[in-house]
Amino acid sequence: MNGPHGVGQGEADSRHRSDTRARIQQVAVELFTEHGYDGTSLREIAERIDVTKAALYYHFKSKEDIVASLVQDYADQMDSLIAWGREQPRTAQTRREVLSRYVDIVAKGDQVFRMLHQNQASANMLGSMKRRGDLFKERIEFLIDLLTEPDAGLPERVRAAMAIGGISVGWMLFASRADRSELVNAVTEIAGEIAELPCPRAAR
Repeated sequence: MNGPHGVGQGEADSRHRSDTRARIQQVAVELFTEHGYDGTSLREIAERIDVTKAALYYHFKSKEDIVASLVQDYADQMDSLIAWGREQPRTAQTRREVLSRYVDIVAKGDQVFRMLHQNQASANMLGSMKRRGDLFKERIEFLIDLLTEPDAGLPERVRAAMAIGGISVGWMLFASRADRSELVNAVTEIAGEIAELPCPRAAR
């Protein structure tokens, strides 16, 4: 049966579960940042969002499950970007759009990145951190492929890698002390300039 706005009960329940999951992730990141991964319990997360532990367990069985879900969500966003990029023509405009969309992914995930960095010494997070590293490395290679020609040499691929890596570094260094929209524009523009710079030939 549909609700008053034509939304089925099943769809409404699914949306509610998705909202609850996202809220758990958001609060977990806040608490892990404030009190540390080891200093935060599932009970505290449940209390902060005013749900029962049973409701929280429906979505996540442990703190590491929450961290793993954050890592996977980031990987899924990169996968969507890579899939989109592979369907586009290999043009300078496409390369710049790939970089722009990657900036958006980094910007939206900056709280998660900071939390992971602050808590990387916690033993229980090591498994999720390793998965993050493996996922990140593989997908960066795919992004490099999108930013270079199929026969690109080492200098071109290194330049693409530096453009991608510079996005994360530039964002993390200035996110807490710069206007967000201004930083998005600056990081996107500079990364694009790096990706498009001609490679000087080595002196013989």
